[in-house]
Amino acid sequence: MFVSRVVLKNWRNFAKVEALLRPRMFIVGANASGKSNFLDVFRFLRDIAKPGGGLQFGITERGGLSPIRCLAARRYPNVEIAVELSESVGAKPAWRYEIGIKQQNRGDRKPYLSYERVWEDGEQILDRPESVDEEDSLRLTQTHLEQINTNSAFRDMARFFEGVTYLHLVPQLVRYSREFSGPGPVGDPFGRSFLDRIGRTPERIRRSRLKLIEKALTLAVPQLKELTFLTDTAEGGIPHLEAIYDHWRPHGARQREREFSDGTLRLVGLLWSLLEGDSMLLLEEPELSLNAGIVQQLAPMIYRLQRKRGRQVLATSHSAELLDDAGIAPEEVLLLTPAREGTEVILAADIAEVRALLKGGQSVGDAVLPRTVPDLARQLSLFE
Repeated sequence: MFVSRVVLKNWRNFAKVEALLRPRMFIVGANASGKSNFLDVFRFLRDIAKPGGGLQFGITERGGLSPIRCLAARRYPNVEIAVELSESVGAKPAWRYEIGIKQQNRGDRKPYLSYERVWEDGEQILDRPESVDEEDSLRLTQTHLEQINTNSAFRDMARFFEGVTYLHLVPQLVRYSREFSGPGPVGDPFGRSFLDRIGRTPERIRRSRLKLIEKALTLAVPQLKELTFLTDTAEGGIPHLEAIYDHWRPHGARQREREFSDGTLRLVGLLWSLLEGDSMLLLEEPELSLNAGIVQQLAPMIYRLQRKRGRQVLATSHSAELLDDAGIAPEEVLLLTPAREGTEVILAADIAEVRALLKGGQSVGDAVLPRTVPDLARQLSLFE
């Protein structure tokens, strides 16, 4: 399944938006337009559905309901999310999940549900609040989605949300993970435990994935010819990635992840994440630190791996090289435009000027990215 439609009300940058999604989507917009916040909708649903999570957990991780609520929200301050899951493009939704959240006006001001609804194949199977919720209002501080004893009728949907993966790998956190103390962000989105995650993977699967990644790296990284994973017993079992590079020495030169370039580490993380599962994958600017020639190959690579594994991939981007691929359809690009009453979201295919430019032979990147440039951006050159 994949998310085919999402409707947001008062969620962060978005006062009221609706977007149709495909298995592969690229999200573009100016800085601070809400690209990361759009992805965070699906991370939020994951935080509700996953073991040890829940509604209160997901809201607390984001600093409370007030930071989540759109600044443009006025008379109707509730935060609302509706998501539809489909099995193929154009098919009727297999599932629909709706949630509305508000805050108590007195007491501990704990967030609670204004409603929670579920549809399966067009038939509504959950409509809260129910009579038992009205008798015990504390029940509305939890969703049925997060509870095993109440989500049995729609557990497939709960598992879909639970499996959502987000990646914005920070190379320094991979290199120096042991130097950082204290708990990191939920889900390890920045790769601090990336090497541990590789180490926890069953050896046969780990070897298979690393062999595929090695094959890609030999094409993208000059002189690299071998990639392996090892655990250094001398360091107390610390996991490492090790690469062998062509060198004047007969057996080549060995380097570990601390010597890898930022681009090499980000490419390893991207490839591993694409191979890691079949759940929704959220990518934050996958082009960062990568050579333009490599970035040009990301869109078709994502397409092949996404199609083979049947997973949905949503990626934010500012890159003309990434969006230059002729295989990207305008239905696969969402344009985010800030406005006084919240960011607007529109499918590139619904913009007449974009369709005309594409018909004239321009790429999606050429047709859409100029619309993301702030009006006064050229004046930055006058800064002194």
